[in-house]
Amino acid sequence: MAATCDFQLPLVAGDLLRGGGVGRYVVQDVLSGRELPPAVAAFRAAFRAQGALAVLQHFDTMYSLLHNFQAVAPALREDALELMMQVASRHSNELPAILGDSGLSHADLSAHLSALKMNCYVLTGLLEAFEKQTSKNGLVEVDPGGKNRAKGSESSWEEEREPLLRLLNQLLQLDLRRLWGGVVEEDFVNLVTGVCYRILENPTIGHQKYRATRDAVTHLLATALTHYDHLFSATLKITQMLQHSEHVAPVFVRAVTVWATEYGLKSIVGELLREIGQKNPQDLSRDTSGVKGYATFITELAEQNPALVLSNMSVLLRHLDGESYVMRNAILAAMTEVLLQVLNGDQLEEVARGTRDHFLSMLQAHICDINGFVRSRVLQLFTRIVQGKALPLTQFQSVVSLAVGRLQDRSVVVVKNAIQLLAAFLSNNPFSCKVIPTTVLRVCLQAEYLQRVTAPAITPEEEWEAMLPEVRAAVEQLLPLQEEEDEVLEVEETAEEGSANHEDSPCDNSSLAIEEVAPKEQPQEQAQTELVKQEMLVQYLQDAYNFSVKITEALSLVSKLMYENSVSVVQEAIEFFVTVSRFGVPQALLGVRRMLPLIWSKEPAVKEAVLNAYRQLYLSPNGNSERARAQNLVHSLSLIVVDASLGTIQCLEEMISEFVQKDEIKPAVIQLLWERFTEKLQCSPLERRAAVMLLGLMARGKPEIVGSNLDVLVTVGLSEKACEDYCLAQEVCNTISKLPALERNKGPFRLPQDHMLFGYLTEAVSKGFVQPSGDWIPFMEAAITLIYQLAEGADEISARILQVCSQKVLDKLQEASPSRVSGASSLPTFLLLHLVSLVGQVALQQVAYLEVSVSAELRRRRILKEEQKTKKFDSSTRNETTMEEELGLVGASADDTEAELIHSICETELLDGKWVCLFFKNSLRAAAALTLGKLCMISSEFCDSHLRLLFTMMEKSSLPDVRSNLIIAAGDLAIRFPNLVEPWTPHLYARLRDPCKSVRQTAGVVMTHLILKDMVKVKGQVSEMATLLIDPEETIAGVAQNFFSELSNKGNAIYNLLPDMISRLSDPECGVDEESFRTIMKHLFSYITKDKQTESLVEKLCQRFRTARNERQYRDLSHCLTLLPISERGLHKLQDNFDCFADKLQDPAVYSCFQAVLVRFRRVPSKPENKAELIHSICETELLDGKWGSAKEHRFCLQ
Repeated sequence: MAATCDFQLPLVAGDLLRGGGVGRYVVQDVLSGRELPPAVAAFRAAFRAQGALAVLQHFDTMYSLLHNFQAVAPALREDALELMMQVASRHSNELPAILGDSGLSHADLSAHLSALKMNCYVLTGLLEAFEKQTSKNGLVEVDPGGKNRAKGSESSWEEEREPLLRLLNQLLQLDLRRLWGGVVEEDFVNLVTGVCYRILENPTIGHQKYRATRDAVTHLLATALTHYDHLFSATLKITQMLQHSEHVAPVFVRAVTVWATEYGLKSIVGELLREIGQKNPQDLSRDTSGVKGYATFITELAEQNPALVLSNMSVLLRHLDGESYVMRNAILAAMTEVLLQVLNGDQLEEVARGTRDHFLSMLQAHICDINGFVRSRVLQLFTRIVQGKALPLTQFQSVVSLAVGRLQDRSVVVVKNAIQLLAAFLSNNPFSCKVIPTTVLRVCLQAEYLQRVTAPAITPEEEWEAMLPEVRAAVEQLLPLQEEEDEVLEVEETAEEGSANHEDSPCDNSSLAIEEVAPKEQPQEQAQTELVKQEMLVQYLQDAYNFSVKITEALSLVSKLMYENSVSVVQEAIEFFVTVSRFGVPQALLGVRRMLPLIWSKEPAVKEAVLNAYRQLYLSPNGNSERARAQNLVHSLSLIVVDASLGTIQCLEEMISEFVQKDEIKPAVIQLLWERFTEKLQCSPLERRAAVMLLGLMARGKPEIVGSNLDVLVTVGLSEKACEDYCLAQEVCNTISKLPALERNKGPFRLPQDHMLFGYLTEAVSKGFVQPSGDWIPFMEAAITLIYQLAEGADEISARILQVCSQKVLDKLQEASPSRVSGASSLPTFLLLHLVSLVGQVALQQVAYLEVSVSAELRRRRILKEEQKTKKFDSSTRNETTMEEELGLVGASADDTEAELIHSICETELLDGKWVCLFFKNSLRAAAALTLGKLCMISSEFCDSHLRLLFTMMEKSSLPDVRSNLIIAAGDLAIRFPNLVEPWTPHLYARLRDPCKSVRQTAGVVMTHLILKDMVKVKGQVSEMATLLIDPEETIAGVAQNFFSELSNKGNAIYNLLPDMISRLSDPECGVDEESFRTIMKHLFSYITKDKQTESLVEKLCQRFRTARNERQYRDLSHCLTLLPISERGLHKLQDNFDCFADKLQDPAVYSCFQAVLVRFRRVPSKPENKAELIHSICETELLDGKWGSAKEHRFCLQ
């Protein structure tokens, strides 16, 4: 009976248990797990006897196995699967002959059709059941408590799954239409393809180990698409799966690629993209998870099939105006792939060129997209376009301008990618292998333009000869002489090639020279050709000039980004300057030096980026031999240090010591430096000085570089010739000062008094004392510092130097005319200047020697004595400790005793007599002021008695150097004697408004250190530091920005100071103008980020309205409220304090600020009903209650 019934594919498995009409197959009996093994065996026997049609009598057995799959033993499952594959395989082999037999009866065809359906139903059912079981076991395997039980079964199933899919594909490849008498029923096709889609829903299907399964599914679906009109169903199913399963996007991209290339099914690409394009953009903006699958599919499909995507791109463009930034990114990425792989080159047709320009215009428009992720992505895409040389020269300048504009973007990621894009422009610029300076380009451009306008009658060669001196003069200003001719000629040669392809050719600098062809045209044609060339050359030079201007503009912006808080932006800025340096841009050196202080960054990534930058720029020199490379390296480093500031030298020392410790600086470099210093190698005085400086910097990493050659340094650098070059002698002293690092773990390093070093130093200082040299004072200071650092009994050596120099002054006095009233006035100014400076330096170093070296030595000796004393007692005695020892008071008492000893020496023994003199020479005044500050460091009594003089000079001296020196001295005194200097703090703050910019900068740096070290009480006067934020000098403003940035890290410091600063700065009598006030407040309020601080400040600012005295202060206070990120609680505070500012709302400026507060509050992400209720409450209870009669209340409420 079963054989004569028609088998209908069920929608659900249970449909086969219910009668579906006359002549339809119905499962009669569902066997239990125990009954299945003999039933399967009977099916196997029937199959051997009857062939593939045996399934007609035994389908109930296989249905029962599917129904009880979980309860069936694994071995029986495997046997059933193997049996069904044999049945289906034999049926597949027999069907071609059966289908080709025209004499086959209708009953036989129906039997084979039912058998085919049954076989496919059971095979797909088994495939799904095994797939679910494997997925379930896979979850058990991932479980941390699992024991990897599923690993073997998973691998075996993978081996069986792929042949099963190939078997189904083999069945579908047959011409099955005769079995149905026409069109194959859709349910049968869906039965087979459905299992394919369910396999692809497995999240791990994209793994490499499942590649065979993916390929089998792809080919099976391709057969359904080719032979069974499955296109519409496949389109709907794929788009549905893309929406719900992001992982299938790459799988379907590979499948679609195979269908389009191997099976010619290109139409499915259009259908899929059209289906995605018809999605509602608003729905996609809400379905953030589903849109990712579409986006991935579009992006990867464009990478592999850009031509197919191009032909269907129009259906996707509507999503560029949608709210989903993910879709915008995907479509823009697809455009980029099309531009790189299809619309690239200079042989494009007119239509293709228009499409290319249209795509580029849309990409440029989205550089200013409202979403930061889109802006960032577009910059990345343009980087690829530039690197792929797919950007036409006609759009080169516009994209560069947009990239420079994005350097000021508020998004860190956008700024980072803008820097990368500019670096790509530099690396692929079409104008030259090096960026030609703007001065050279301007001269060339002017000359060529005049040549074009005046239509000269002379030959081009004569014109060039006439123009060459102007070009040569401009080149000599910026380029080395040996590169001059090549650089200028390169401009003209490159121009002809670049201009010839200016309209369409992408940027390509691979060939920058053209062969000069002898003209063969007639004179008139030749003149016309020359005119065209001239126009192209002018256009080329104009483009090159514009590009150079934009790069120069970008340099200044990127240099400021090196001190941003974002590590990634700083890294990109550093790498950008490395790229710019390689292209010979003159301004790049400023950025390279500006990055040096980042060597002290607390971020390891930033510090490593700086080290790598200098490695690339300086530690990888060109040269055929090690000696040549060493010479190039020494030359490059010498150029940096020879005119570097003290801060730059310190940064270089940190960096070079890192290189030396890692052996990145070769011995040949150190040997070459010694040869320069000892003049074994001919070099200039500057190069010799730079060699000593570099040796000193390297000695920080390896002190033995100096220690093993100390005699050479002393005899060569401090010999009788020291008087000829005090700068060299000073650098020698600085280099020798690195010696104590040799003994850093073995106690203090000292040399005996009779060491040759101190004899040479004493001789050099004494001899130079009577010589009018401007370099003697810095050398003397270095020499005295070195003596106190290295000498045993340094005070005795310094005393002898002072005695010798003082005697020379007395001798000069005796030689002076006895008719002079004042002997001092008859002395040369430089002699008094030297004497005063020497006294001040010795005094300062003596104090440091006592406070640091002597104090440390006393403590070290005391500890040694205590340790020796402790060893004499037995263990029982050592266990008896006094209360003072337990509390640790014994060592503290001893430390206090030693400190009192040092203090008494400073107070009573170092200073004696009167030290104040009046000088009239400017240089002498500056030196005397600095010496006075140093002498005040010795004794608190002396300091107290001279503080009034010191601060009076600081305020009233007409010499900026005097004021700067005294500010520095006052800063040191504030640390040494804080109680004495504290009453004079307002005078220090007053110097922040000094008319001289150098004095303001010095005052800013000193106050920054004092405030951050808590040596000065921070009050409302700190507003003077805030005024430096608007200083016209960029360096001074940078000092103020750094100060407030560091102060913001000290808890609630800025929050506590803000109200007082607002009051002082808004005071018209002693504050700043209104526009400057707003600039300052914008910067300060950026540090207020906590909700509690915001709420408290709202209340404090409202209360300040009561004490404000004029309209200017009303406006300033209301403006400050607009700078706060007001929350619901903050707005409640505003409502509670409405009475404080209600009467001030009549001022239009104040009123507009409160409007801005409400507008900003509406944009805060919170519950809309809460916002509306709160704003309505304020409007109803406060603004519309008739407290003041104006129509403004209604506007305030409604807007």
